[in-house]
Amino acid sequence: MLQRRRQRRWGRGRGGAAKGPIKVGVSLSLTGDFSADGKAFQQGYQLWAKNVNAAGGLLGRQVTLDIVNDASNPVQVSTNYQKLISVDHVDLVFGPFSTLLTKAASQVVARYGYALVEGAGGGPSVFTSGLHDVFDVSLPVANNLVSFAEWLAAMPPGQRPATAAYASEDDPFTSPQLDRARSILEAAGVKTVYNKIYPSETTDYGPIAAGMIGAKADVVLVGTLLPDVTAFIQQFVQQNYDPKAFIATAGPDQGAQFLKNIGGAKRAQGVMVPNEWYPTDPAPGNAAMVASYLHTYGGSAQDISADVAEAYSVGQVTAQAVTRNGSLDQGRLISELHSGSYQTVQGAVKFDATGQNTKAFAYVFQWQNGRLVPYQPNAAKALTPVPPEKAAVLYPKPAW
Repeated sequence: MLQRRRQRRWGRGRGGAAKGPIKVGVSLSLTGDFSADGKAFQQGYQLWAKNVNAAGGLLGRQVTLDIVNDASNPVQVSTNYQKLISVDHVDLVFGPFSTLLTKAASQVVARYGYALVEGAGGGPSVFTSGLHDVFDVSLPVANNLVSFAEWLAAMPPGQRPATAAYASEDDPFTSPQLDRARSILEAAGVKTVYNKIYPSETTDYGPIAAGMIGAKADVVLVGTLLPDVTAFIQQFVQQNYDPKAFIATAGPDQGAQFLKNIGGAKRAQGVMVPNEWYPTDPAPGNAAMVASYLHTYGGSAQDISADVAEAYSVGQVTAQAVTRNGSLDQGRLISELHSGSYQTVQGAVKFDATGQNTKAFAYVFQWQNGRLVPYQPNAAKALTPVPPEKAAVLYPKPAW
């Protein structure tokens, strides 16, 4: 009953009749392990708010973002959302970065009857806790590496890799991806010769890299963010270990920052990463978002992190749902999100009963000559370039 009373009170007090700005509360990792992604998410949210306001606002009101730092800490993220809702009285909340922090945030947000729309909390554990007010606009995490694994599994026996090595942070974002990919590859006869789950607070990645090097696997799949994938690549370069394929769950998608960390475009040649967005994606509004990003932040389209698109999509879905309802009532917002369909710069969004996006699709991206080239699997599970790309997949991967 407490949750329902709170839901009605905040929904009634913050509808279209109010004259002040619409406040959106967000906790982001501006420091700590997730800071590279958290700062990219901040850009995406800020870009969305800027463009919405330039178009007249939401429900005729300007949008303001109340962004606070959670230092990549689950305890702090819980504290942040409690304060944003109960003290700052924000009208809407957007999600943090990572499955780990989304799990913590979701419990707090649910107590207040708010909808939590997010773009980086797609781990299975987020959607098995019985909550019905969490909505992930992005690809469900467990499916991220499916296209890659099925591509390798479908290769003729003479080309198919014989062995694979796996290493992942003990994190609900990374581990489910590798678990599913490993099951696909093992079913195709690809032998697992190394499999390591390491604590998320690990800072010395040398022994893990050495284990993969010693295993001499044909292909390497790692569940990482930017710091650990950087360390692995640096160690592989030093030891002249060149797997036929190397894919990381995250890190290589960080554009210019990834290239800087590993020593330039030559080192990145052939490195792969899964994702559902790329700068030239023909999704409605994507070209305009990319142009707006370049005008605001500079750089090139290839420098844009996919995190920016994920965050921007959170704002798009929320705005579409709020506009359809004509109010900020949280109960009506949750109902609309469960029933509606939406368009974002990442593509179509339709939530299932648990809040996962059923329309999302995993592309495989490969660094080639300083840019990420997108591929999609065809009916035979081969990887084909997404038009207008023409480059063939580099396999085996060139030497570091």
